[in-house]
Order: sequence, then structure tokens, then C-alpha cells
Amino acid sequence: MQIKRPKGTEDITPAQVYKWHYVEALIREICALNGYAEVRTPVFEHTELFQRGVGETTDVVQKEMYTFEDKAGRSITLKPEGTSPAVRAFVENGIFNEPQPTKMFYFTPCFRYEKPQSGRLREHHQFGIEAFGASDPSIDAEIINVAMTLYKRLGLDSLELRINSVGCPKCRVEYNKKLKNYLSPKLGSLCETCQERFNKNPLRIIDCKEERCQQQIVDVPFMLDHLCEECSDHFDKFKDALDIIGLKYTVDPRIVRGLDYYTKTAFEIVTDKIGAQSTVCGGGRYDGLVEEVGGPSTPGIGFGMGIERLLIFLEKSGIELPKPPAMDLYIVGLGDAGIKESIRMIHRLRDIDIKCDKDYMARSLKAQMKYANKMNTRFVTVIGEDEINNNKIKVKNMENGSEEEIQLNQLLDYMKNKVQEAR
Repeated sequence: MQIKRPKGTEDITPAQVYKWHYVEALIREICALNGYAEVRTPVFEHTELFQRGVGETTDVVQKEMYTFEDKAGRSITLKPEGTSPAVRAFVENGIFNEPQPTKMFYFTPCFRYEKPQSGRLREHHQFGIEAFGASDPSIDAEIINVAMTLYKRLGLDSLELRINSVGCPKCRVEYNKKLKNYLSPKLGSLCETCQERFNKNPLRIIDCKEERCQQQIVDVPFMLDHLCEECSDHFDKFKDALDIIGLKYTVDPRIVRGLDYYTKTAFEIVTDKIGAQSTVCGGGRYDGLVEEVGGPSTPGIGFGMGIERLLIFLEKSGIELPKPPAMDLYIVGLGDAGIKESIRMIHRLRDIDIKCDKDYMARSLKAQMKYANKMNTRFVTVIGEDEINNNKIKVKNMENGSEEEIQLNQLLDYMKNKVQEAR
């Protein structure tokens, strides 16, 4: 029986991976411009991290995590999101003792057991950034601008930034009372998950995707109308910072995000180019999360962006990412002497950063030329016994068909000059 990849996962083949390399290189460049350094965290963590960080009332924790016991009986979870591990690393490595703010970014696989669909996989890859130690609303605007700069540099448009404030523990006390009073007579009509959320985190009911729940909360009171003075001031200054940068936005009081750790700022960047799964980036502030996982009271803010969904967005927008430069030189070796010389030559060329290759399949001369053309090689040369004896070879330009005759022992300098010209 043929073994196939698990449902909800995808292979990234050599023919596709250049797109990932291009996007990742651009992300690294933009993050460096904004002062964000890379962090790498384990693929799995102790389950408690996500129960405490993401929140036990979330769909992620209740329904979607890949959790198992290791051989010592410890509960381990493949990470479903990138923020909690980054926070854990910030605390465990004592980074909070260093000058603040700390600005991190990461690429990480994430694992969620959910129904696979376009742009939503059981294993997907996430680009995220996290900024710790700064409560200034201007850093909220900065991280959003990092995402918007990436989209702009990729040539993507048809984007809408939607923002909200989900308050803080102080103002949520009174708001939760109002929300529960509103929801209480409707409780029996809500889904089972929302009934469980009613006592633990009623704000999450607004985020429910069940149609019957949405019908019950059409006139629900919003957190945005019940902010304390501190949260209201923060939201106003956040909007001012967006205006200063020149980022257009829509205030959407229904944005609460799907994770329990959010406070104050919450945002989503959406598009109509990729169908129903329209959110291409989302995040917000989590001022209590560092303390929740055992660190000192430290403000934080970040976002997550799915790389697969970003690539779908590019495809739907008709944007082709540039392919990497082709092979610089393909050497056709003929006869024992020519084959030995081609082996020696390709390794000497590679030592000076010339991308080159040779035949490994005992192809004929004609077949090797076809292969070199298929591989989009810039130059081809043939080395046989005559070329070695005469110290002369012909280098063919595969783009225009022209040929130049040079001395064999000058091939390294010749190719070095050609590569420099191309750059």
C-alpha cells in the first residue's frame, strides 16, 4: 500500500520552495529594519503552557491541540500557535532582565486538528512577531506596519485593517456583568461551547462562528463602549499612531480574536481575494501573558501570519515571485578523461561560488544538452579528450545561442567575470 502524507499537511517541493525562500528573506529584511531579532522555540511544549496562555475556554485548547503523553507520562503538546512559546522563552531565559523593549520574530510550524481547507491546514507555518516591555500604543501601530509593509513590498492590495479594544481585567469586570445579563435569557439557544464560555469568558461568545449564536447576539453590548479610562486613552493614542503612520483602518467592535490572552488592542488584516478564510494576519496586545506563565508583569503585543495563506493570497492576486538565478554552468564530460576533468572542474568552480553541475546519469551528448536547457542553465561547455589536449573549450550562452572559445585553464576566471556581470 502506498504511504501518503497525513491529511491536512502539505509537501513543499523543490519546485515550490523558492517562493518560501523569497518571502522569508523579505520578512527577515523588514524585521531587521524595525529592530526585530529571530527567536526559535521547540516544536512541542508542556501542555500547561497553552492551557494557561491560550486559555482553556478557547477552541484551540478544547478541540484542536495535538496532545500526547511522552514516555515519562508528561503531557506534551505540538505548538498550536507561536506567541505562548515566545513568551515562555522570554521568561525562562531571563530576557526580561535585559534592556527593554525586546523585539522578536519567528517562523514556526503550528499544529491544529481542524477540518482542512484552502489556507487552513493541520500543520501550517506561521510568521509572527512579539514585542515585550513597551506599553506605548505607538508600538501597537509599529507591528501592524511591519505586516502592511510586507504586503506592500510583495505588491499585495485589497487589504483592510480592522481594529478594536478588548479592554483589560479592570474594565472587563463590569462589562462581563452587562454581557451576562444580556446573554442569560438567550443561554439555552447558544451552542454547547458558548454555554461553557458563559461563566469562564463570556467575551469569547461574540467570536463564535456558529450561525445560531450569531443570530442571538445581533444587538450585543460591545466592550468598546465600556472601556475604562486607561483602555480608552490607549485606544485613542493607538488610532493617533496609525493616523501618523498613514495606515487606514476600520473600527470593528466584534473583533475579539480567538485566544484568551488578548487585552486592549486587537486587530485583523482581511482581504476578499482568498474566499471565506479572509483573515490574513491577526494579533493584539497581551499585557498579562508574561505574568501568567511565571514572569514579571510585562506588557506585550504581537501578531501571527500564516505563510501558506500568504502564498495563496499572492497566487489569487496574480503575483509571480521571482525564481532564483539559474545554474551558471553545466559541463558535459565526454570520455573517461573528459568526465574526470568535469568532476575536477565543477568542484573548483563551486569553491569560488559558481553554481555548476555535470551529468550523473550517463546521458548522451544530445541528452545532456537537452537536460541543461531544461534546467535553465546559463552556460554550457563540453570537455572531452580533444579539449583537454588542445587546452581549448567552447562556452555556449544558452539564452542567445552564441559561443566563445577560451582556454580550458581560463574557465574559472571566465565564469567568475560572467557571474559578476550578471549581478
